[in-house]
Amino acid sequence: MFKMVHHCYNVLDLEKSLRFYDEALGLKEKRRMDTPGFTLVFLGDGVGEFELELTYLKDRTEPYDLGEGEFHLAFETKDLAAAHAKHEAMGCICFENHDLGVYFIEDPDGYWLEIVPAR
Repeated sequence: MFKMVHHCYNVLDLEKSLRFYDEALGLKEKRRMDTPGFTLVFLGDGVGEFELELTYLKDRTEPYDLGEGEFHLAFETKDLAAAHAKHEAMGCICFENHDLGVYFIEDPDGYWLEIVPAR
Protein backbone atom coordinates (compact mmCIF):
# COMPACT_ATOMS: atom_id res chain seq x y z
CA MET A 1 0.00 0.00 0.00
CA PHE A 2 1.30 3.45 -0.89
CA LYS A 3 0.29 6.99 -0.01
CA MET A 4 1.23 10.02 -2.11
CA VAL A 5 3.09 12.52 0.07
CA HIS A 6 4.61 15.23 -2.12
CA HIS A 7 5.41 16.47 -5.61
CA CYS A 8 8.59 18.38 -6.49
CA TYR A 9 9.17 21.41 -8.71
CA ASN A 10 12.65 22.83 -9.30
CA VAL A 11 12.65 26.61 -8.98
CA LEU A 12 15.14 29.25 -10.10
CA ASP A 13 14.21 31.99 -7.59
CA LEU A 14 13.06 30.47 -4.29
CA GLU A 15 11.75 33.67 -2.69
CA LYS A 16 9.80 34.66 -5.81
CA SER A 17 8.26 31.17 -5.94
CA LEU A 18 7.36 31.22 -2.23
CA ARG A 19 5.59 34.58 -2.69
CA PHE A 20 3.72 33.29 -5.75
CA TYR A 21 2.47 30.08 -4.11
CA ASP A 22 1.39 31.97 -1.00
CA GLU A 23 -0.44 34.73 -2.91
CA ALA A 24 -1.93 32.58 -5.68
CA LEU A 25 -2.87 29.45 -3.74
CA GLY A 26 -2.40 30.15 -0.02
CA LEU A 27 0.34 27.52 0.29
CA LYS A 28 2.51 28.01 3.38
CA GLU A 29 5.95 26.73 4.26
CA LYS A 30 5.73 23.68 6.51
CA ARG A 31 9.41 22.83 6.76
CA ARG A 32 12.75 23.50 5.11
CA MET A 33 16.05 21.69 4.65
CA ASP A 34 19.16 23.72 3.81
CA THR A 35 22.40 22.23 2.55
CA PRO A 36 25.44 23.95 1.00
CA GLY A 37 24.22 23.09 -2.52
CA PHE A 38 20.43 23.20 -2.35
CA THR A 39 17.38 24.12 -0.32
CA LEU A 40 14.17 22.11 -0.11
CA VAL A 41 11.00 23.86 1.02
CA PHE A 42 7.81 21.88 1.60
CA LEU A 43 4.53 23.78 1.20
CA GLY A 44 1.10 22.78 2.42
CA ASP A 45 -2.46 23.99 2.09
CA GLY A 46 -3.35 23.55 5.77
CA VAL A 47 -6.09 21.08 4.85
CA GLY A 48 -4.54 17.87 3.58
CA GLU A 49 -1.23 16.13 4.11
CA PHE A 50 -0.01 16.31 0.48
CA GLU A 51 2.86 18.77 0.00
CA LEU A 52 4.53 20.65 -2.82
CA GLU A 53 8.32 20.47 -2.54
CA LEU A 54 10.22 23.39 -4.05
CA THR A 55 13.83 22.48 -4.81
CA TYR A 56 16.25 25.39 -5.16
CA LEU A 57 19.72 24.53 -6.51
CA LYS A 58 21.91 27.38 -5.25
CA ASP A 59 24.31 27.46 -8.20
CA ARG A 60 21.62 27.19 -10.91
CA THR A 61 21.41 30.27 -13.15
CA GLU A 62 19.53 29.01 -16.22
CA PRO A 63 15.74 28.49 -16.36
CA TYR A 64 14.60 24.87 -16.35
CA ASP A 65 13.53 23.16 -19.57
CA LEU A 66 9.98 22.01 -18.87
CA GLY A 67 9.77 19.96 -22.06
CA GLU A 68 6.29 19.80 -23.51
CA GLY A 69 4.77 21.29 -20.35
CA GLU A 70 1.95 18.74 -20.35
CA PHE A 71 2.17 17.96 -16.62
CA HIS A 72 0.50 19.95 -13.86
CA LEU A 73 -0.91 19.94 -10.35
CA ALA A 74 -4.60 20.61 -9.79
CA PHE A 75 -6.13 22.70 -7.02
CA GLU A 76 -9.81 22.65 -6.10
CA THR A 77 -11.70 25.77 -5.05
CA LYS A 78 -15.19 26.29 -3.70
CA ASP A 79 -15.41 29.73 -5.34
CA LEU A 80 -14.13 29.51 -8.90
CA ALA A 81 -15.26 33.05 -9.79
CA ALA A 82 -13.35 34.62 -6.87
CA ALA A 83 -10.26 32.51 -7.60
CA HIS A 84 -10.40 33.48 -11.28
CA ALA A 85 -10.70 37.18 -10.40
CA LYS A 86 -7.70 36.93 -8.04
CA HIS A 87 -5.53 35.13 -10.62
CA GLU A 88 -6.64 37.48 -13.39
CA ALA A 89 -5.53 40.44 -11.23
CA MET A 90 -2.19 38.68 -10.66
CA GLY A 91 -1.80 38.21 -14.42
CA CYS A 92 -0.97 34.52 -14.07
CA ILE A 93 -3.83 32.86 -16.02
CA CYS A 94 -2.26 31.12 -19.00
CA PHE A 95 -5.10 28.96 -20.38
CA GLU A 96 -8.84 28.60 -19.92
CA ASN A 97 -11.09 25.70 -20.91
CA HIS A 98 -14.59 27.11 -20.72
CA ASP A 99 -16.17 23.82 -21.88
CA LEU A 100 -14.73 21.99 -18.85
CA GLY A 101 -15.08 24.96 -16.50
CA VAL A 102 -11.40 24.99 -15.51
CA TYR A 103 -8.40 27.24 -16.06
CA PHE A 104 -4.64 27.13 -15.55
CA ILE A 105 -2.23 29.54 -13.91
CA GLU A 106 1.52 29.65 -14.50
CA ASP A 107 4.11 29.97 -11.75
CA PRO A 108 7.35 32.00 -12.07
CA ASP A 109 9.21 28.98 -13.53
CA GLY A 110 6.55 28.14 -16.11
CA TYR A 111 4.82 25.28 -14.29
CA TRP A 112 1.08 25.10 -14.95
CA LEU A 113 -1.39 24.70 -12.09
CA GLU A 114 -4.97 23.72 -12.87
CA ILE A 115 -7.80 25.38 -10.96
CA VAL A 116 -10.96 23.27 -10.78
CA PRO A 117 -14.31 23.91 -9.11
CA ALA A 118 -15.35 21.79 -6.14
CA ARG A 119 -17.68 19.08 -7.37
